[in-house]
This record gives sequence, structure tokens and C-alpha cells, in this order.
Amino acid sequence: MKLLILTLSGLLFLTSMMHKSDTNEQETPPKAGIEKTQFGTFPDGRVADLFTLRNEKGMVVQVTNYGGYIVSWTAPDKAGKQEEIILNVPTFADYLKGTPSLGPIIGRFGNRIANGKFTIDGQEYTLAQNNNGNHIHGGPTGFDKRLWQAKIIDGKESSLVLGYMAKDGEEGYPGNLAVMVTYTLQNDNALRIDYEATTDKATVINLTNHTYFNLSGLKHDVLNHELMVAANRYLPTDPKQIPTGELKPVNGTPFDFLKPTAIGTHINDTTDTQIRYGKGYDHCWVFTNMSKGLKLGATVYEPTSGRFMEMYTTEPAVQVYTANNLNGKLVNKDGVALSKRFGLCLETEHFPDAPNHPNFPSTVLRPNETYKSTTMYKLSVK
Repeated sequence: MKLLILTLSGLLFLTSMMHKSDTNEQETPPKAGIEKTQFGTFPDGRVADLFTLRNEKGMVVQVTNYGGYIVSWTAPDKAGKQEEIILNVPTFADYLKGTPSLGPIIGRFGNRIANGKFTIDGQEYTLAQNNNGNHIHGGPTGFDKRLWQAKIIDGKESSLVLGYMAKDGEEGYPGNLAVMVTYTLQNDNALRIDYEATTDKATVINLTNHTYFNLSGLKHDVLNHELMVAANRYLPTDPKQIPTGELKPVNGTPFDFLKPTAIGTHINDTTDTQIRYGKGYDHCWVFTNMSKGLKLGATVYEPTSGRFMEMYTTEPAVQVYTANNLNGKLVNKDGVALSKRFGLCLETEHFPDAPNHPNFPSTVLRPNETYKSTTMYKLSVK
């Protein structure tokens, strides 16, 4: 009898240890690095891949080589709960149908070019007029609709490198443009995006990323997000949102975010002409510090979740867009409707329509020059 009790005790002990072992295995987070899986297939048989980037803290960012879209990004709230913080759609087929730029690489020229025309060295170039008679985001088949070559670079902080060769004349732009965009998910919970490009003919270039952030975990719109933009000037526009050429002080206007301010504070102030033109915020802020070094450009705080994001960039400006044109017809992978003002874009860039404004920082890239730009989005809680 004593032997039986000991045997049963031993079995119970072993069973307990086995369950504990199983539990430990389940609780062990996936290894940091990059995993490649198939995302979808084009009608012509080409395959788009999905790359899942994980860091040592368990943050996960997913990027596809179709358009360089960031298709998912999870980050912890102040209680440690991991939640989605960007807008997306459920499947590759949904991305293929076209989205309102939900997270892709934008190029060859981000933002608007008036009348789809610009001149370099006396030669006029004509682009598609795909936005109220103007050109926007590289045209109908911009970089966001191209399949990029992908390479994984393993290391303590792994990187995904995407490459694309834009041919001379593509979307009306001059020059064969070789582009490389590198995504690095750092162990400090920052996603770093490095852009690099060269050309064999003088061209214009203004690369950016068009991710829509919602730090609430997509529980509500972004009007309670507290935004700080380290910019003492912004670019007023005409009714079609082309810059007038003026750099206007933000002081005393709804565009003053020098101190953290809830986005909803002045967004419906239709007495302001610029707010009417943009249907909210869809404007370019010019950083007080326009140096080419990596500097703090903006912060975003969502008080309910406690999530805090810092945006650093080498660019001279940022286009702040508050998803004024989303209408709820699209839903994300969790069935959440993507409604008006449900996301916030911080598109680091040179100025819109820069090729047509000699007083703006130049966006011309010439042979034997290298275009370089870096933007970093760092997440934490407070």
C-alpha cells in the first residue's frame, strides 16, 4: 500500500512537471529575428511575401514586399497588453485592390506636385494628374503598387532590405532610379526606416512611409491623441492643397502643436480657411530644426492606453494627416471599421510641390549623388 501511494505521488509529481514544462514552452516568446511566409499571389503568378520582424521585447512588425506595406504593428499598453496600433486590411487581395495608402512606401515623389508638371534643366516633365488635377504619391502605379526584391540581414537587430529599380519614364519621371528601403526593428521598440537611392539622370525624389497610427489599440478615433510637432512654421495651401509658397508661423493658429495638444482641439474649426481646405489636418509642418541630422520631429501620446510614440527624422518637414477621407467602408483584419479620423499619419518628407518652388529645399537628385533619409518611430508607455 505504501509503495502504491509513493508510486501515485511520483506519477502526480511527474504529471505536474510535464504540465509545468508545457506551460513554460507556451509562455516562451518566439525568438527575435525575421520570419518569411507567403502573403499572396498575383494574377500573373508572382508571389508576394510577408516578413514578420520580432525584437527581444516581443514587439512584432509585419512588412510585405508588395509596396513595402507595414501591414501590422503590435505594441504594449501601460498594462503590458500587446495590441494593434496601425490601420490595415485583412488580406493580400485587399491590398491588391488598392487602399488609401495604409502603410506603404510612397514614391517616387510623396505628396503633391501641382498640375502634374515640373521642370529640370529646362526640360518639362508631365505626370499623371491623380488628385484634383494634381499629381500625388508617385502616380496611379507608384512604389506602393510594385513588387520589391527582399533580403533579410540577420544580427542582434535584424533588418529587412527592400530594393526596386524604377525605370526611366516610369509614371513620367526621368531617370533609372535604384531604390533601397531598410526596415530595422530595434530592441528599444523603435522601427527605423532608412531610404537610399541613386539615379542615372537628374530626377526628383521625395520618399516617405504612409502608415496610419492609432495608439488606442484601435478602440476609438485619434482625436484624444496628444500631438507635439517640433515645428514653428507650416505650409498654407490653395483649395486643392498645393502650397502657396509661404511659410507661415504656427503661433495663434490651429496648427500650433509646439506643446502637446489633443488633435481634436481645433480640428473642426471651420472658421480657419486651411482647416476647411484639408477637411481637418492634411498639411506640411516645417521643423524648427531643419538640419539633416536625426532629430525629434514629433511625439504622440494616447492617455487611455498610455502609449507614447516619438518620431525622429533627418527630413526637414512632416505631413500630418488625420484620415479625413476615411469613411468606414473598409474594415481591418479584426473587423474594425476604418472611419474618418481613425488614424494619424506622420509622413516625413521634403516639401510638397518642391520642384515648382525654388525657395523650397531642393528635391532634385543627380547622377553621382546618393539620396539618403532616415525616420524612426519609437514606442514606449507613460
